[in-house]
Amino acid sequence: MDSKKQIFIVEDHRLFREGLKAMLSPNPEYEIAGEAEDGLEAVRLIRKTKPDLVLLDLSMPRVSGFSVLREIKAAMPEVKILVLSIHESDEYVLQAFEAKADGYAVKDSSREELRVAIRSVLYGKKYISPGVAGSVLEGYIDGRKTLKRRSALDTVTQREKEVLKLLGEGHQNKEIADLLNISVKTVEKHRANLMTKLDLHNAAALTAFAFEHGLISTKT
Repeated sequence: MDSKKQIFIVEDHRLFREGLKAMLSPNPEYEIAGEAEDGLEAVRLIRKTKPDLVLLDLSMPRVSGFSVLREIKAAMPEVKILVLSIHESDEYVLQAFEAKADGYAVKDSSREELRVAIRSVLYGKKYISPGVAGSVLEGYIDGRKTLKRRSALDTVTQREKEVLKLLGEGHQNKEIADLLNISVKTVEKHRANLMTKLDLHNAAALTAFAFEHGLISTKT
């Protein structure tokens, strides 16, 4: 008999995380390998536990879900990743698949839909919630379309996005430098680049931009 499939949950909302565990635990095919409530912790623990599947929220504290997705796929491409997100726009869905997600499900999906999504991804199939980014996403997966530049955010590098997210969450330059393991001078440079690229001129404007583009959320 095959061993249980190991599932790791990355979700900062405790009630949703507990709900996922309650849904999955009765299934004899699955075992909860671990859980994390922020991006940095997620990367560390996923590397340690090496699960079969990661259930990943995109809006995470400290390090975004997109960064977790890219880092895990680069280090452990065999690990399947199913994104669970409140975002239904083409931009988020396409970016997730560009970062090599194996599936994308919206959080208001029914339990049955989530079960189908999890099983599909675990056994090597792509999954997208019905109705999400329909024809655009289908074309992208089939190779008929490429991800188009859609907003000012697309001019920002991944590291700049990390700095923007942390700025939006209220971290000071020294804290950001420590979290990202870079110098304060480098943080200041990224911050200046962000203001130039996005045509924003103070911390409040950067925070508003980060929120509007889903890099931070109001969740506690």
